[in-house]
Amino acid sequence: MPEPLLRVAGLTYRYPGADAPALADVDLEVHRSELVLLAGSSGSGKSTLLRAAAGLVPHFHGGHLAGRVVVGGLDTRSSGPAEVASVAATVFQDPESQVVMSTVRAELLLPLESAGRSPKAAARAIEETALSLGIAALLDRPVETLSGGELQRVALASALVTQPRLLLLDEPTSQLDPVAGDELIWQLRRMNEEWGTTVVLAEQRLERCLGAADRVVALAGGRLACDADPAGFVEWAAAAAPELAPPASRMFALAGLRPLPVGVKDARSQLDSAGLGSSEEDEEAPPDGGRDAPRRRLRRSRRSPPGALELDRVWVEYDDGTGGGLAALRGLSLKVEAGESLALLGRNGAGKSTLLRVAAGLRAPDRGAVRAAGEVCLVVQDPAAFFLHDSARGELPPAFADAALEDVGLAPKAESNPRDLSGGERQRLALAIVLAGRGIGGGSPPAVIALDEPTRGIDGGQKLALAERLRKLASAGAAVIVATHDVEFAAQLADRCVLLGEGRIVADGPAREVLSGGRYFATEVARVLAPAFAVLPAEGARLIAARRSPIEGKAAAPPVEAGS
Repeated sequence: MPEPLLRVAGLTYRYPGADAPALADVDLEVHRSELVLLAGSSGSGKSTLLRAAAGLVPHFHGGHLAGRVVVGGLDTRSSGPAEVASVAATVFQDPESQVVMSTVRAELLLPLESAGRSPKAAARAIEETALSLGIAALLDRPVETLSGGELQRVALASALVTQPRLLLLDEPTSQLDPVAGDELIWQLRRMNEEWGTTVVLAEQRLERCLGAADRVVALAGGRLACDADPAGFVEWAAAAAPELAPPASRMFALAGLRPLPVGVKDARSQLDSAGLGSSEEDEEAPPDGGRDAPRRRLRRSRRSPPGALELDRVWVEYDDGTGGGLAALRGLSLKVEAGESLALLGRNGAGKSTLLRVAAGLRAPDRGAVRAAGEVCLVVQDPAAFFLHDSARGELPPAFADAALEDVGLAPKAESNPRDLSGGERQRLALAIVLAGRGIGGGSPPAVIALDEPTRGIDGGQKLALAERLRKLASAGAAVIVATHDVEFAAQLADRCVLLGEGRIVADGPAREVLSGGRYFATEVARVLAPAFAVLPAEGARLIAARRSPIEGKAAAPPVEAGS
């Protein structure tokens, strides 16, 4: 058998000052043209393993390393990150820190110039890469004008433009809308199949990636817990790590069906074969009155008392650096009531982050009015923007530090440097910093709590815990507004969903209706069971049980899953 492109042998690594190793005795081989999906809970060691494969551990991060990592014949003990970069391109969770040039075109040109490409070859590579990732229209934009998702695609393009032999990707779809995320996975699979590019991909939204993967490697507590094909992984996850199982397989497990499906097509095929597929009889009237409900909601809100937050015909325009200007919000009106949980959905650049910044007073509208019933607290996309100290405890008010860290599950990390935390841990710390003493770790919540992509780097179990925490804050009277591309999280959290497009509201209605009524902004369960209105695994399992009862002569009610 040929020598693996990536070989990890007996790898144990401990960050400086850490009490326990981030990786412990890991053995792994990745061969040429494989697409390997890294799975695991937040803090399980996925990012550290990618850093080791990129040569950043321990050369950049320090700490103590035992074992060996060999990439394309280069031993990372003697070869640093610059040498490893000739074989492997890396994109980490925080693209904000990886983009260094002033314009998108210059960012893509930089690695090509470093590789000695001719001007003609570089121009062609930039054009083809930009087209493949849907950023051709952004090439002449200043990077500071980009949304989080657009910035993530630029960082990916910068890694892909040189056509590396090995791609190391950490949560590459975390800030991408469902369409862009699916397109990226398709592009990676095409590169893998047609160009022979080897891909190691760490992801939390496993349902996006399982169908494209050759293997799934799961880490738990820094150790290798599973190495199997996607079908083997979902069976292992259902038994050993349910928080990692994708929604369709959780639904099947709750319904007592086997084998567990890998994706939507597999699930629909199995249901059809068992006579449990969808039919027109399954479709019920959309809750709250159907497609006219959003319009009636708006008419009621104009006659009702002021809400926790109101935007009245708000316009926001940006200078995008091209001389043409960009309208991020276009006469948008929105009212959010106290105690309401609202999810903002929409493609990258639709205006979600701008809406939250306007609500929090960080950007004044060019036209229109914004009214809030009290303080608006915003947790922005980049948690590092909140970090000023050398320990997690030091970032928090002393009177609330211990309680707040306990509340967000970070008490064991109290003395850790925030920059050494995993992506999901940094997100939770940012939430604690913003809300310590104001609903987290004690005190009453503010009038409005706004969060921008809060599930970046967070595993399924922690998403559920976050949803429960935010619902608790809503029940205490706060209006909770979350901008997210994670429709599964929106289904767990939201009473209501608002879909934005080009700065305008495209849809506004009950979460169950919005998240089951489309092709892309719909949960995996909704896509499996369409046209029925079901969005969560337990809800889908109950629907399947109802379909089975006439066939099998019994009505077995599946257990109710948390978050259903």
